[in-house]
Amino acid sequence: MKQLMPLLFGLIVVQALPAQETTVPATSIKSYPVLFQQTAAEYRALCYQAFNLAHLRLQEIPKRKLRKKKLAIVTDLDETILDNSYSEAQLIKQGKEYSSQAWKQWTSRSVATALPGAVAFLQAAKQKGLSIFYISNRDTSEITSTLLNLQQLQLPDADTAHMLFLLNTSSKEARRQKVMAEYEIVMLLGDNLTDFTTAFEKKPIDIRREEADRIKDEWGRKFIVLPNAIYGEWENALYDYERNLTPAQKEAKRQARLTGY
Repeated sequence: MKQLMPLLFGLIVVQALPAQETTVPATSIKSYPVLFQQTAAEYRALCYQAFNLAHLRLQEIPKRKLRKKKLAIVTDLDETILDNSYSEAQLIKQGKEYSSQAWKQWTSRSVATALPGAVAFLQAAKQKGLSIFYISNRDTSEITSTLLNLQQLQLPDADTAHMLFLLNTSSKEARRQKVMAEYEIVMLLGDNLTDFTTAFEKKPIDIRREEADRIKDEWGRKFIVLPNAIYGEWENALYDYERNLTPAQKEAKRQARLTGY
């Protein structure tokens, strides 16, 4: 029995050792929203829901107004009309981070697909006599490749006169005002709440939420929102609009934002 004691003790000690902790790679965490956009039927349903609602609002415009006024729809491009999840997926596969160079390599290919329901809705709006303006924060150097992409998708008003891209500021207000100088904007489409109003620009999370509540009657009426869990102003707000944070610092801020029970 004395000879067995060391062996038994050793066995007990080995079994008592805690299991090694495993961590999920950052690339795996990043893949979830991309996979949602690329594979989830729920994502497609949300897109169709948004554009179906936009169709209903389009039908509510009085014929008299259509005849007498110059009406316009203002829409964002990325993750509102164009699906760029392929670019993010490629970065994840290569273990790379976002960069403006990588982004322009993607847009230069002119191969982004359309969100479900986007083309049919904008074509219907054009047939009713509305003008479509694409206000995007793509750089002006990307106009040619983007124009080709829009034309390949048979989107209406795909010309440089209807494409207002980033020039001096990321705020879209001045460009919206430029459209409003000649047209009445009856509807705005976007995935980022800054696509609709300046009220959400560089504001903390609590203010953004309060503002969303304040104008709650506009959502689904004049403002049509498309889902985007990959990136956006909501993510910048998580990090308090701080740039150059390390991955560890970003994770710390994300953890601090979580509300448990």
